[in-house]
Amino acid sequence: MEKKYTPLEIEKRLSTFWEKKGFFHASVDREKQPFSIILPPPNANGAMHLGHAMFVYEDIMIRYQKMQGKQVFWLLGLDHAGIETQFVFEKHLKKQGKSRFDYDRDTLYQMIWDFVMQNKHVIRGQMRQLGFSLDWTKEKFTLDENVVAVVYQTFQDLFDRQLVYRAHRLVNYCTHCGTSFSDIEVADKENEGLLYYLKYPLKTGGFITVATTRPETLYGDVAVMVHPQDKRYLHLIGERVILPLIHKEIPIIANEHVDRKFGTGAVKATPAHDFEDFAVAQTHKLSYPVIIGFDGKMQNTGVVDGLRVNAAREETLKKLDALHLVDKIQPHKLVIKVCYRCGRTLEPLPKEQWYIKIRPLADQAKRLITAGQISVYPKRFTKQLIRIFDDFIDWNISRQVVWGIRIPAYFWASQKKWFVSQKPPSKCQICAGQDAKQDEDTFDTWFSSAQWPFATLQTISPEFYQYYYPTSVMETGYEILRPWVARMIMIGYFSTKQVPFRKVFLHGMVRDKQGVKMSKSKGNVIDPLKMVALYGADALRAALIFGTKEGNDTVLPEDKIVGMRNFANKIWNIGRYIKSSQKSKIKSQKLDSTNLKILQQLQKEQKQLEKKYHTEMGKYHFAKALELIYQFLWHQLADYYIEQLKEAIRSGKIEALSALKKAYLENLKMLHPYMPFVTEAVWQVFHGEDKSIIENSIS
Repeated sequence: MEKKYTPLEIEKRLSTFWEKKGFFHASVDREKQPFSIILPPPNANGAMHLGHAMFVYEDIMIRYQKMQGKQVFWLLGLDHAGIETQFVFEKHLKKQGKSRFDYDRDTLYQMIWDFVMQNKHVIRGQMRQLGFSLDWTKEKFTLDENVVAVVYQTFQDLFDRQLVYRAHRLVNYCTHCGTSFSDIEVADKENEGLLYYLKYPLKTGGFITVATTRPETLYGDVAVMVHPQDKRYLHLIGERVILPLIHKEIPIIANEHVDRKFGTGAVKATPAHDFEDFAVAQTHKLSYPVIIGFDGKMQNTGVVDGLRVNAAREETLKKLDALHLVDKIQPHKLVIKVCYRCGRTLEPLPKEQWYIKIRPLADQAKRLITAGQISVYPKRFTKQLIRIFDDFIDWNISRQVVWGIRIPAYFWASQKKWFVSQKPPSKCQICAGQDAKQDEDTFDTWFSSAQWPFATLQTISPEFYQYYYPTSVMETGYEILRPWVARMIMIGYFSTKQVPFRKVFLHGMVRDKQGVKMSKSKGNVIDPLKMVALYGADALRAALIFGTKEGNDTVLPEDKIVGMRNFANKIWNIGRYIKSSQKSKIKSQKLDSTNLKILQQLQKEQKQLEKKYHTEMGKYHFAKALELIYQFLWHQLADYYIEQLKEAIRSGKIEALSALKKAYLENLKMLHPYMPFVTEAVWQVFHGEDKSIIENSIS
């Protein structure tokens, strides 16, 4: 046995060994209980970062369950990641002095495809180096032709059941990224803004002063609103005002949702660019002009057309001030909606989109949780998931990006009607006419991802689907409980009439030193392979789990990885000591009463340890189970039992050495799911390089 543990050399050999042996090559074995996990597909838009290394939780479960005798399947997959990948690719183009507008749709799509194919190879290599026990022969991609066919079928079924519809309403739109977003993709940002008090002339003379944070949208105002019980304005309800600068008459109307304490108690209504005002316009049947285009420039104003929003605000205020119509301006804290990708302010803009009628799906999904058909770990997230289902609103699934699954809906121009077809129709399905045109939009990535568990298994084979579905555990980050996990439950049950998974396990986020979530688009990622190159994969894996409470965020300092590297060295050195002791002259001599008592204590403690270990693993308390092994190997076996029995071993007492070896090897098996490389390497020292620790059951 080598004097020093050299992880890089050993890890490469063992990864190849496991793959060649096919230990994790899944098959259907009706004699065994199945245990399956579908890997949350990492975005195929760049290399992995430390956050993705949290997949180690899944590897722990797979290895543990295999050593418990189950038939395991961990399916590898990658996500096309729609807007996120296109955003990353656009940054790549920008470095070359180009933009997405330089290419037609098909060319841009192919360029992004080629970009993704290069990164798929990188990501696979990284996961191999981390020791992940995936079935590498059954990789899936969200744009695989057969997966897309499943997505189309689901959309068709929703359409046929009248659970998907097309509506013209306000959407959160990023004029930089060029797409709309659903409510789950919108970030709130507190901002130090201004509140503007503007004087609107009354038609009968005098003024009414309105308070607004957006003076540049006055060109789209359709009314001034006051509370119906506000005594200050009762006499003005029904009167008309003259919009400054464009001299358009609009009414003063009563609305009970007006906050009498906000500003002057009088506010302007701009339905085309404010969600609450849009609802007011629907109630009062008011028409509304659209004064901000999808390019972010003003339009239909006759005053500031062609200017961007901020410039239009300055110009509007200048003109109002010249007419003495700006009463005052005050500091005002406000929450603005920003794009979760580029961070720019989103514009509420009216657009026709596809929506999923969410309430029937959410109510059914909630019943699955309350009935205990799906268990959530840590349990504190159960209430949060139920609240998510209660709060869901209809889901906008249309995106104005090239990279994604194009929506299989066609517009019958002559009759102004839509129909759905899973294959490009040669003629309109309604009238047999030739004027049907496909929707330019693509699906929201979360819509296709919501089908991931059943879409992947169904496209392997009916046999695999029947055996491994529902999957055993969905392990992912808590931050996508709402956008992904909840949607998988809703869509999964709708399509299969089964839960998509029996358990949900949620881990926290790995954050950078500033506490910000790691993300490729934010440019704050750390390459996990740099840590692996320095300290070994086992050190990184164990550092991510050790001392990390399940579901909590973690900042991973380098010294924690160093500590786990030292632990790997300790494991190696213990094995080296036992192996070298076997070479000494061993005699079958009786132990004295003191040593016998120590061995009895060791055996008792080992049994207690195994019982506690399996209890913690059953509760998904992975950090606690790891700490049990860590404390025993380092502080009990190495620091106490070996020291106490050294003299007996040196004098050739085989019973002492055998007891130590047995306890050590049992601990290696329990530690293997966490630190597979060093435990396998030592196991092979004792049993031969053609043997594997994986083939043995954990007591």
